[in-house]
Parts: sequence; structure tokens; C-alpha cells
Amino acid sequence: MPTRELVVGDGIAWLRDTDALPADHAIVTSVPDVSEMPPNTLAQWRELASEIVELACTKVHPQSAVVLYQTDIKVDGRHIDKAYVVARGAERAGAHCLWHKIVCRTAPGNTTFGRPAYGHWLAYSKALQLDALESTPDVLPELEAMTWARATPLSAAQGTCEFLRRHTACRVVVDPFCGWGTNLAVANAYGFDAVGVELSAKRARKAGRLEFRDGAFDPGDTKPDQA
Repeated sequence: MPTRELVVGDGIAWLRDTDALPADHAIVTSVPDVSEMPPNTLAQWRELASEIVELACTKVHPQSAVVLYQTDIKVDGRHIDKAYVVARGAERAGAHCLWHKIVCRTAPGNTTFGRPAYGHWLAYSKALQLDALESTPDVLPELEAMTWARATPLSAAQGTCEFLRRHTACRVVVDPFCGWGTNLAVANAYGFDAVGVELSAKRARKAGRLEFRDGAFDPGDTKPDQA
């Protein structure tokens, strides 16, 4: 059976302190939003977010990949393009973009407020290259299931596992900001071992219990968590 390891701690510190990952590990995550990371100023968050992606691209093996799901935000009338923010970090690490896909959060033509109606789904690697004939759709029409408001949508989580299984030697999915554990649960369902890092002990407990089977998420133990 696939294994799952949970670490309660700071994902940024974990990335800084961890050794280079072997070729059978890939990083699959979402960079935390400005509201989730001190010092919570936009300019400092931009730099820290880019540093996180730079660290991730530095730690993974050149033939492996870093896969990210990011939703843009709107702050004081400004649209913050997270794809640009994470691309800066990847470029500083010497990684290139394997693909950049759009995941629709609502049907085209609808107006949304606070966050745009789409998310970015991106993959970076230093040495891995994909044949043009291996291309897959660039626009996913729906999120499918989500375990919570800031989770990676099921459509991206499953697509990531299919990509890793087909194009890399990955056997272990690492999520340094695992939240409720969507990426970990889906990775296990696809036969990958998983390692998650989460600052919140409560979320880490949820991430340890979450299962994905028969096309649906099962939260496991339904007893109330203690803060």
C-alpha cells in the first residue's frame, strides 16, 4: 500500500533545510496566498512566493518536476498574476515551463469578484522535455471536487498524477503546503507514496485521514478536531 508521511511545520523552512530530492520524488503544491504568509504585505509576499518556487525547483531532481496550482487575486483594484510570480522563481532556479494550463473555476462568460474565474496549473523542470505529440488539453472546463476553498481541484490533482506517472520516474509526491491533503490523497490513490508538510496541526490531522476512492473524497474520522 502507498505510504503517507505528515510533518507539522513550516513548509518554507522545510524546503530550505531539506536535502536535494532524488529522481523518484516530485513536488506538487500551491504557494500560500498573501493572507496566509507573514509579513502579509504584497511586495514581501511576491518575493517570498518566488523564493518558494525557486527553492522547490532547486530541490527536485533535474529530470523530475515541480507542479503548481495557483489562483490569482485582486487587491486594491490590482490583478495579481500568480503565474508570473511563480515563473520568476522557476527562472531563477534555471527551470523551464513544461506546460501552463487554465482550469475554469466557473463557466466562461460569468463575472467573479475577488478572484478571477480561472486558476493556473503549471509544471516546471530543469531538464525534462516533452514531445509536442504528448500535449494534453490546455483548458480544463471545470474544477471537479475540492476538499476546501483553497484546495487543488480534483481535475488538476488527477492530471498531475497522470503526468508524473507517464513522464517521470516519480514514486513519491511531496507537498510542502499540503493543507487538507488533496494532493496526498490523490497521489496515494494513483499508487504514489506521499509526504506532506503543514503548519497547522489541525489541517495536518485532516491531511493524514483524507482518502480518495471511487472518484470521491472521504474525510475519514469525522470526530471534531481540537484546535
